[in-house]
Amino acid sequence: MDKFIAHILVVDDDDGIRSLVKKYLNENKFLVTTAENAENALDKIKIIKFDLIVLDIMMPGKSGLEFLKENKKKLDTPVILLTAKGEANERVEGLEVGADDYLPKPFEPKELILRIQNILNKTVKTDQKKGYRI
Repeated sequence: MDKFIAHILVVDDDDGIRSLVKKYLNENKFLVTTAENAENALDKIKIIKFDLIVLDIMMPGKSGLEFLKENKKKLDTPVILLTAKGEANERVEGLEVGADDYLPKPFEPKELILRIQNILNKTVKTDQKKGYRI
């Protein structure tokens, strides 16, 4: 079995985006769990320790920002906001409530991988030679 770099939770109400992000991250040696809304994400976070969360802002029910405001203090998991809301004030608000990074949709999948790797390199114990999780 291949060794995964990290376990990532992808939270997005769009089935297509969730599926594409999961496929691309899997192809790049990330283990991925998905959730279709904030409530489902919280259920999974209670039982699984994730290395990083990719979180959409605009979801029915509880928004990604509401989820982050309520849970960031309890989580020690880095969060990348992945959303169609790309205005400067929206990016600032996301960062103010605790996001570690922000990537507006549409996005280049390679950029998402690079942003994930940059955050993980700062937050996860790594093997200095490979940059992979030990």
